[in-house]
Amino acid sequence: MRCYVGVDLGGTNIAVGIVTEDGVLTHKDSVPTHITRGPEPVIADIVSLCKKVIADSRVNPASVRGIGVGSPGTCDDKNGLILYANNLYFRDVPIRALIQKEIDLPVRLDNDGHCAALGEATAGAAKGSDVSVTITLGTGIGGGIIIGGKIISGAFGGGGEVGHIMLCNGGEPCTCGRHGCWEAYASATALIRQATIAVGHHPKSRILVLAEHDIRRITGKVVFDAADEGDKTAQTVIDQYLRYVAEGLLDIINLLQPNTIVLGGGICAQGDKILNPIKEMVARGVYGGGLKTDIVIATLGNDAGIIGAAMLALEDRG
Repeated sequence: MRCYVGVDLGGTNIAVGIVTEDGVLTHKDSVPTHITRGPEPVIADIVSLCKKVIADSRVNPASVRGIGVGSPGTCDDKNGLILYANNLYFRDVPIRALIQKEIDLPVRLDNDGHCAALGEATAGAAKGSDVSVTITLGTGIGGGIIIGGKIISGAFGGGGEVGHIMLCNGGEPCTCGRHGCWEAYASATALIRQATIAVGHHPKSRILVLAEHDIRRITGKVVFDAADEGDKTAQTVIDQYLRYVAEGLLDIINLLQPNTIVLGGGICAQGDKILNPIKEMVARGVYGGGLKTDIVIATLGNDAGIIGAAMLALEDRG
């Protein structure tokens, strides 16, 4: 069976796996990224890890038909460049040429959020959906749009930045430079900020107790744990946060009417505690009434990016 190498290039780790043409991850490994070294040593590590994973997996090297790379930032697949990835300190990096200098295989690349979305559409929670959107509620909000098995990234490769739809004109500052983006209200970072503000007004909240009276220790899990213990401040913060999440989802559903929206990120470990209220809020506000889109939790975890990246290379099969 033909297989493909998927590379998930992150700011902390480089993860590489062997993926079959039907989206099954059979072997994987990872190394730290060490981004301060600059692009060429990082890409040298990608090359070394690809070779190691192929060897360790014991697949026939002739069955490996391509390499796909998912990277943060904006990618130019046509010319094989990572145009800009601020958390990697990459700009106009010719990653395809640098990999192919050492490995004679086709190399495809795209944004890591897009790859995660393709992974979930191929082998995860959105499998079988013709139109799906995967959204990661993390430090920011990442995402990807998949239609007919293809990533929709626009004319210039940077489309699908769902975190930067406008939720509140002139609102909270966003890392992109604008004010009021969905990411500034519905990311995990935003939840922590909202909880930190709330405990300033309610210092007896269980949020602060569970954070050991150190606001720097407040996490999304701490807020949910406090709510589970009956803390009203925590529950108020969560209710408002989930409304922000639902408002962004409504915009996406009204625009694209996807079969499936997949939610990922650490907060989604809360499962039905977030899923049920979000569905109720979205159902009340969806244009035309009646929620047809299925809203689900991601199933592939950290493997989504590897699988999706490998599926990029599948397009080059011969």
